[in-house]
Amino acid sequence: MSDQMTHETTESVDELGPVDWLVVEFPGSRFRGEIAPALDELVQAGTIRVLDLLLMKKAEDGSLDVYELSDLDESEIGTLRLYEAELAGLLGAEDVEAVAEAIEPGSTAALLVWENTWAAPFGSAVRRAGGQLVATGRIPIQALLAAIEAEEASEEEEEI
Repeated sequence: MSDQMTHETTESVDELGPVDWLVVEFPGSRFRGEIAPALDELVQAGTIRVLDLLLMKKAEDGSLDVYELSDLDESEIGTLRLYEAELAGLLGAEDVEAVAEAIEPGSTAALLVWENTWAAPFGSAVRRAGGQLVATGRIPIQALLAAIEAEEASEEEEEI
């Protein structure tokens, strides 16, 4: 690899934002593409960049069908086909197998990998300053809602 290519690769990696992934399951395979417009809005706003996206359908017998964007029709993915050329193909067979274990039979799931482009300038500044990410986490919305409900219940008990 030439010094120029190494420098360009290092520069482009240095400008990446954090990369996340998620799996959304639709029990009963009731996926009809309604999430595509919301995802499209995030991309158009520059909040995220889609790096990889797969749709998986797990039959009642446990067999799995995996679909790339090019395998799906527009009614299932809406405007997401526009990002097909940008997809990096980051997900390997092991990733798909691991996700398949979590999906209930008779369900459809979407596996999405994205770059948080909104955070790229901050991440780049941290790296240039010699810093590095040592921990990260995410609080599931269900946990937040449960904490809020518990707090409200506690306040109501105190009022009595």
